[in-house]
Amino acid sequence: MNYTLITGASAGIGQVFAQQLAQSGHNLILVARRKDKLDALAKDLTEKHGVKVETLAVDLASPEGSESVAQQVLRAQWSIVGLVNNAGFGDRGAFIDLPLDRQMQMIQLNISTLVELTYRLLPNMQKQQAPFIINVASTAAFQAGPNMAIYYATKAFVLSFSEALHEELGGQGVMVSALCPGATKTEFATEANMLDTRLFKAGAMTPEAVVKQALKQRNRAIVITGWKNIFGVWMGKISPRFVTRKLAGWLQA
Repeated sequence: MNYTLITGASAGIGQVFAQQLAQSGHNLILVARRKDKLDALAKDLTEKHGVKVETLAVDLASPEGSESVAQQVLRAQWSIVGLVNNAGFGDRGAFIDLPLDRQMQMIQLNISTLVELTYRLLPNMQKQQAPFIINVASTAAFQAGPNMAIYYATKAFVLSFSEALHEELGGQGVMVSALCPGATKTEFATEANMLDTRLFKAGAMTPEAVVKQALKQRNRAIVITGWKNIFGVWMGKISPRFVTRKLAGWLQA
């Protein structure tokens, strides 16, 4: 039986990925820390769509998280046809003012976990038909981000890594895509202390719209959601970098 594995599946964009994929008939493996939320979501999706849903309560911010997930997949002999690397978090504040351990956890979850989980699951995926990987990056990936320095840097890594894998694996039939949403109405914004920023006050997309576009265009290397975000990214490409980083810092104020 084939499964699509989704990290950070208990809320926000990850939860919506689970809902939309289940609606289209995908069996799922949901990964997050909160077992109660995962189990409730799994029950709801099974009842509504008749799909098989497994749950793995794992803290992916720990260095052992990815290996734990991969070992459980191996033991259960689940075939992985899709991987949505959605788990991640951000935090707003000056680099020197934010706790170092939290920023190192951000690097662990947003970068190291994503890389390790992809590496460990890819041999399994290469045996399946039409496998796909969606790595959740951000429009933050396209410029430096004063007041969110580490978050922007991690998303720049995700974008570059995903583009490289898109080229490496495309000839083997594995679709790899970097999803780059802008401001999105999820609990991420609350946890990252971003709700009062100019960025979010200017308007945010729904996670349903973001995920719909991500799935529809998962054969593309980069998926930027929403015309406002597409325009912003392209304007950034023709603007001097000192302008884009100052604008990013202004938007986070």
